[in-house]
Amino acid sequence: MEGSRRGKKRRRIKWMRVVAALLLLSIFLVGLFTIVQFLEGTIKKVNQPFKKAEATHSFNGVKTKTDEVNVLLLGSDSRGEKQARTDTIMVGHYNPKTQEIKLISLMRDMYVSIPGHGEHKLNAAYTYGGPELLRQTINLNFGLDIHHYAIVDFEGFEKAVDLLVPDGIEVDIPYEMSEGIDMTLEKGNQRLNGKELLGYVRFRQDRLSDFGRVQRQQEVITKLKDEAVSLHSVTKLPDLLGLLGTYIDTDIDTPTLLTIGKDILSNESGEIQSIRIPEDGSFTNVRHEEIGEVLQVDLEQNKNALNMFLGSGKSNP
Repeated sequence: MEGSRRGKKRRRIKWMRVVAALLLLSIFLVGLFTIVQFLEGTIKKVNQPFKKAEATHSFNGVKTKTDEVNVLLLGSDSRGEKQARTDTIMVGHYNPKTQEIKLISLMRDMYVSIPGHGEHKLNAAYTYGGPELLRQTINLNFGLDIHHYAIVDFEGFEKAVDLLVPDGIEVDIPYEMSEGIDMTLEKGNQRLNGKELLGYVRFRQDRLSDFGRVQRQQEVITKLKDEAVSLHSVTKLPDLLGLLGTYIDTDIDTPTLLTIGKDILSNESGEIQSIRIPEDGSFTNVRHEEIGEVLQVDLEQNKNALNMFLGSGKSNP
C-alpha cells in the first residue's frame, strides 16, 4: 500500500515536471516566434527597393559612402501642388569615422543669389527648381557641398512621431500658441503628440519669429533622436522603414540609410551639435518692396562659421 502511494507520488512529480517543461518550452517558442517575425519584417523591408514618394526630383549631389555626408533636410508644406514651399531648410552632417551628427538650420528668409533667377529669399530656390536648385543655391552662397536630400511632408512627420513616441514628447511651452497652426497649445510643460508637435515647431507668431521656430525645430529633433536610440524603438524598425518609404522623398538608398541609422542607434551618448545660419551679428533686416522683409547676410562671415562648425578649421580670407 505504501509502495503504491510512493509510486503515485513519483508519477505526480514526473507529470508536474513535464508540465513545467512544456510551459517553459511554449514560452520559449512564443518568444522565438516573435523574434523571427521581427527579423523577417526587418529583412523584408531592408531587401526591398526603397520606395520614393510620388513627387521625386532630380538631384546632382555627389554621392559618397565613405566620406562625411551632408543631407539636405526639407520640411514641405506640399498638399499636392507642383510648386510647394519648403517650410524648413536644414542640412544634416554625418561623419562615419567619428559618428558625429551635426545640424545646420538655414533661415529661409535669407537674401541670396539663386542661379538663373537673380536675388531672392532662400526658400524661393525650392519653389523655382526643387531640391536641386536649392542645393546649387546653398553651394553658391555658402560653399557647402550637399550629397543627398530628403523631403518629409507634414503627415509623415506626425506619423513618425506617433510611432516612435506614442505617449508624446514633453516640451516647455513659453506662452500660448495658436495663430497659424490650427490648434491651441497652452503655456507650460506639455506632452505633445505628432500633430501637436508639428504645430509647436511651425509656430512663428512670437517675438522671435522664424528664429524662435528654428530653436524649437532643433530642440524637437534632438529629443526625437534621443527617443530613436532607446531600446524599445529598435523593434519598430520595420514599421519606421515603411513610413519612410511612404512619406519621405529621398535619393538615399536603403543600405546607406541603415548604415547611418545603425551608427546613430549605437552611439547613445552622442549629442547633436547645431548651428543657425546666419549667426548672430552677421545680418540685418531689410525690406524689399516686391518680396517683403528679408535677412541681408554677411556671406563670408557665415562661410567661416560653417567651416569652423564642421571642423574644417579653415577660414575664408
